[in-house]
Amino acid sequence: MRFWSATPTPFHDDLSPDLLSVARLIERHILLHVEGIMLGGTCGEGPWMPIEDLMETARVAVETSRHRMRIAAQVTDNSARRMLHHIHRLASVGVEYAVVAAPYFLMNASPQNLLKLYLEVIRESPIPIGFYDRGKHSPYSLESDLLPELLSEPNVQLIKDSSGDRERQEIYLKIVQQRPDLSLFTGDEFHGVDALQAGYHGLLLGGGIFNARLAHALGVAVTHGNLSEAQTIQNRMNELMFRVYGGERITCWLTGLKYLLVRLGVFESTAGYLHYPLTSECRSAIDEIVSGSDKDGYKKDLDVPLPKDPTRV
Repeated sequence: MRFWSATPTPFHDDLSPDLLSVARLIERHILLHVEGIMLGGTCGEGPWMPIEDLMETARVAVETSRHRMRIAAQVTDNSARRMLHHIHRLASVGVEYAVVAAPYFLMNASPQNLLKLYLEVIRESPIPIGFYDRGKHSPYSLESDLLPELLSEPNVQLIKDSSGDRERQEIYLKIVQQRPDLSLFTGDEFHGVDALQAGYHGLLLGGGIFNARLAHALGVAVTHGNLSEAQTIQNRMNELMFRVYGGERITCWLTGLKYLLVRLGVFESTAGYLHYPLTSECRSAIDEIVSGSDKDGYKKDLDVPLPKDPTRV
């Protein structure tokens, strides 16, 4: 089972990237045996960041990693030309994969025009492409019957499927049988067992910076056919995420996640573009987890030693 993280981005209060914290988050992921990270995704607030800030974040990530894990960055935009511009700039600082998702705004958005946009990016990109499928959660979702044509392109090397769509899942599983070089990840943090059991290669999770130990254990259990144990681990991971994200309604989502990382000594601030609240209930739940005073002992699932001297940037 393979494990990637769609990491959050640390910011200063003025929303410039906190590069020392970027170095710490890379070291934490490496200690958690994470194979690769995706910068600037939804959790990473890439759709709101200036490309210059994403480039600086990527530069430090690459320099800190020193080839110890793979580095991808989301480049989604409203035209193929803009996406290719982002790809060339990010590739110049060492990013290995460019991840594309549905454009944020598109005129004349026919199925064939959307496919054409993707194909232009895929065929002209100097680095491999990852396809991030948010399905019905995207304003412009590529129709299911066009997915085989898109994914027949050899420069598409990975898929992050966050669609939650059973029909699309079946299409992806058929495609990877024909293309063993194509890596298929689920982005659904709350239903990883189902995807791995179905044949997905691994998990690409927004909570990977804190739930990686549980996610690894879940994958091992599935690999050995211990599905009851795997579901028990999934349930525990879900409850941990609910406490960090502010309950089943995910009230505190990204701010709760960043507050947890502040408490763990990885981030310096909860600053970000999306302004999720940090309720007193969410703060208290996170404080209890980090201190070890919660009755369920989640602290041991989070404890990861960090280097005494963070990588210089």
